Amino acid sequence: MKRAARPRASDRENVMVPGWVQIAVVVLLAVLLFGGRGKISSIMGDFAKGIKSFKRGMKDEDEAKAVERSAEDPIDVTPKKENV
Repeated sequence: MKRAARPRASDRENVMVPGWVQIAVVVLLAVLLFGGRGKISSIMGDFAKGIKSFKRGMKDEDEAKAVERSAEDPIDVTPKKENV
């Protein structure tokens, strides 16, 4: 049985260096997601609007609960005694 050849030191040093193909793929994805008037950028914009709307709805719900709780609290109308 033959053993697999061990990688040389020069091969191990360049393992994490991106090539031109990887850089091109990253640039292409960035342009598709964030650039131009593409369909994906409009989808991302709609997604952001949905998140903002959700946060606004949660805030409004919390404020409504706070008003509801304060309405349920009893009001003390007993007159205070004067010190004689």
